Amino acid sequence: MEAIDVKGFIGHIRFFGLDQHDQRASLAIGIEDPAYLGKGYGSEAIRLALSYIFSIGLHRISVRVLASNGRAIASYRKCGFVIEGREREAAFIDGRWQDDILMGVLDRELRI
Repeated sequence: MEAIDVKGFIGHIRFFGLDQHDQRASLAIGIEDPAYLGKGYGSEAIRLALSYIFSIGLHRISVRVLASNGRAIASYRKCGFVIEGREREAAFIDGRWQDDILMGVLDRELRI
């Protein structure tokens, strides 16, 4: 896991589920300080992390995001991720079910 530091810790980004045979992994990111949401820090961190992971030979990165999280979906799209599917009622949040959106990006699709 790597910290996202802008004059102090604001969030984290990490890869998990690495599959070396299929050259893929999943990505998770969290901006913990609400004052930094919507300012491009997440997209910048995603691009840097993807540039690194693709440079060491991975081919595909996937993410899952709540369907209600339009800001995150827009950020992932800005970096080249495309929507690949929907997992219905996959998360129980604040007393109600929400869908997850499944997204992926291939090494040749990264937008810097």
